[in-house]
Amino acid sequence: MSPVSLADVATWISTDSQPGSGPRVAVKDLIDMAGLPTTAGSRAIAERAAPATHDAPCLAGLREAQRRGAARFVGKTNLHELAFGVTGINAAFGTPVNPLDPRRVPGGSSSGSAVAVAAGEADVAFGTDTGGSVRIPAACCGIAGLKTTWGRVSLEDVRPLAPALDTIGPMARDISGLVTGMALLEPGFTIAAEAPRTVGRLAIGADPTIDAAIDGALRTAGFDVQPVSIPDVDAVIAASLTVLSAAAWATNADLVRTSADLIGADVLDRLRRSSTITEADLAAARVTIAGWRAALDDLWRQVDVLAAPTLLGFPALIEDAATMMALRGLTSPVNVAGVPSLAMPVPADGPLPASVQLIGPANSEDRLLAAGAVLEAALRG
Repeated sequence: MSPVSLADVATWISTDSQPGSGPRVAVKDLIDMAGLPTTAGSRAIAERAAPATHDAPCLAGLREAQRRGAARFVGKTNLHELAFGVTGINAAFGTPVNPLDPRRVPGGSSSGSAVAVAAGEADVAFGTDTGGSVRIPAACCGIAGLKTTWGRVSLEDVRPLAPALDTIGPMARDISGLVTGMALLEPGFTIAAEAPRTVGRLAIGADPTIDAAIDGALRTAGFDVQPVSIPDVDAVIAASLTVLSAAAWATNADLVRTSADLIGADVLDRLRRSSTITEADLAAARVTIAGWRAALDDLWRQVDVLAAPTLLGFPALIEDAATMMALRGLTSPVNVAGVPSLAMPVPADGPLPASVQLIGPANSEDRLLAAGAVLEAALRG
């Protein structure tokens, strides 16, 4: 195992060049691996991190596949510091370069995982997703990413951001790669034999080019598309971010108190703003979120899957990175609902592919991936 210099493209925190066969698997440096320190992409963590004494349980499938010669671990990937950001920009460990357009952000927080896959340096990468951290970088880098149902994959020995929202999921270039990744996270996992056909199309104010790309893709795949709406969607997004931010402050408050000078300015500022969230703010947010969950329960009686933009626009240029927060759409509401969501690229008449987010009921990952496979096959012609 070798450390990676900041002179490199900053995709990796460390790499592994051991020989082997099978898919090359990268692991976000938020997940403990025996013999390696977990840095969380932060100097405040890295400067006092000791090598982990054992693997996180979620890696058991990967380790068993390694023993059988059916997978290769290729390294731990960089991330937006402390997993608390959507741009992927990291001043301490470097910013992974978006292979689709180096001028644009790679997305966060699982930036290194997305870039490793998009650049062809890994076949599967594990990321974490608390408010979009698998899906946003997948959308930015033109790959697929799966946010799993909350609680489905063990979070033990994974550094938390917001424990009630954190999830682990695979990232890959295509649906087949995501199925491989799920089978490593959950041995025995298989895709559903029959794909969902009824799709509720949720329009939430995206760039018209993004909407046109998604509508065209769903039409090409032959889904039964039904327009649906969710009341007060902007309030739902705001409420989900309130809950996420308050939890992120609770997780990192002691780190801010002891090591503020070692935390990047963007993350430190966001954490300090999060510290001002009141119990009244949280109570109001929880009421809104309860309504959102009830609305979803009603929608699952009407449609099999929801389709919405992963991002409301194309990935921001690095100098305009601050605009990414406004582009995140429904990513964080999915986390507060606890349900799974698949982000995958679709062709667009724009600078990069668009990304559609397919959202399903709890524990419907097998059916979401089946729907993704139908969509992917149709777009490949």
